[in-house]
Amino acid sequence: MSTLNNQSILEKIKKNEEVFWVNPHMLPVEEATSHTQYSIKDVEDAEARLQRFASFIRVAFPETEETEGIIESPLTEIKEMKKYLDDLQGNSLKGQLWLKRDDQLPISGTIKARGAIYEVLKHAETLALEHGLLESIEEDYAVFATDEFKTFFSEYNITVGTTGNLGISVGAMGRMLGFDVTVHMSVEAKQWKKDYLRNKGVDVIEHDTDFTKAVENGRAESDANPKSYFVDDEHSIELFLGYTVGGYRMKKQLQEEGIVVDDEHPLFMYLPCGIGGSPGGITFGLKQAFGENVHCFFVEPTKMPSMLVGLTTEKFDEVSVFDYNLGGLTVADGLAVPRTSGLVSRLMKNLFSGGYSLKDEWFKGLLHGLYEQESIFLEPAAVGGMIGPYRLMESTEGQSYLKEKGLEDKWDQATHIAWATGGSMVPDHDKDDFLKEAKEYDLK
Repeated sequence: MSTLNNQSILEKIKKNEEVFWVNPHMLPVEEATSHTQYSIKDVEDAEARLQRFASFIRVAFPETEETEGIIESPLTEIKEMKKYLDDLQGNSLKGQLWLKRDDQLPISGTIKARGAIYEVLKHAETLALEHGLLESIEEDYAVFATDEFKTFFSEYNITVGTTGNLGISVGAMGRMLGFDVTVHMSVEAKQWKKDYLRNKGVDVIEHDTDFTKAVENGRAESDANPKSYFVDDEHSIELFLGYTVGGYRMKKQLQEEGIVVDDEHPLFMYLPCGIGGSPGGITFGLKQAFGENVHCFFVEPTKMPSMLVGLTTEKFDEVSVFDYNLGGLTVADGLAVPRTSGLVSRLMKNLFSGGYSLKDEWFKGLLHGLYEQESIFLEPAAVGGMIGPYRLMESTEGQSYLKEKGLEDKWDQATHIAWATGGSMVPDHDKDDFLKEAKEYDLK
């Protein structure tokens, strides 16, 4: 493949330049999966656990009544946005462009609901089985909504370090079950997220440090309490497995939409990436569902390209964007993570197709364009996937990828899905501020 090597890409990253990177270590799905300790059986086990908890979720969160306690989001085809981007780029995208609406996920309105809620539920199940409140997994899990269970869980703590959305999901489900919940956040995290958590009865501890330090402080405090469980955004396999279900379920959802994915009709996914758990887990699930016919690219801000740095250097979590004088505030605050997850980046070394980075102006401009064209509001961190198809077909790296994979003649029959990771919970005044600022960055 005649592409820039990792060192050349890294030099551009260091200069805060936008890059499109193709993964030189990508392997066929079966081989890549064999290099991990996980398989489709783990994805199916996670799905089965979520199905068991559906009766509890249906009772505890009435907004899930329509989906019978299953936490899932719809797909929206964004035809007007595609026309807007075609005109903007001067390049017509022949295939369909869709938005996976995790901004509309019930309970916490972000992609983090998938992994975080799953991990909290699994911990609750483990405690209930260990202490005899639950005799077997065959019972009706609606019992988790009873006072007996809530009183029991009130003796235990769940702690998490987060930029915000992970904490919202952990806090919402943890408090509903009855747990004492502590969330460690950097002072840079959005105030409305802190206010939301405190209103749920969550103990929010702010740190005058970056995300990584907030996680370290939360982990240390949790480790000192034998009745505390730490949801570890950097190292948690439970978070990862919870996310895999979202990718795996896409097979049924696309079939219901009449979208064909096969050797002649490839699927391209574009996933916002912070620490990497959600895009990594979703990619793993997608790969188990669609094999070689799905191609997954992650997107990061140029100021915080932690996954790009981790994978291009092959140092994974042993390197930080701060090592290259990157970092600082980004409008895509949900992706503002200086160091990637070592667990996830190593797991995904052979599964990601690649990734790209965007300057803040693109996050703002895409937010504005989507709102103007489709009347859909997403938080800035959630919009970066929509430009992915154009970066893929217009970059030298992307063109080489399509040629090597034999996709040039199949491009017109492709389906492109940008994963929308959050936005519905943003308060009106913050939403107005985002839109006002974004309007100044009209990409046209």
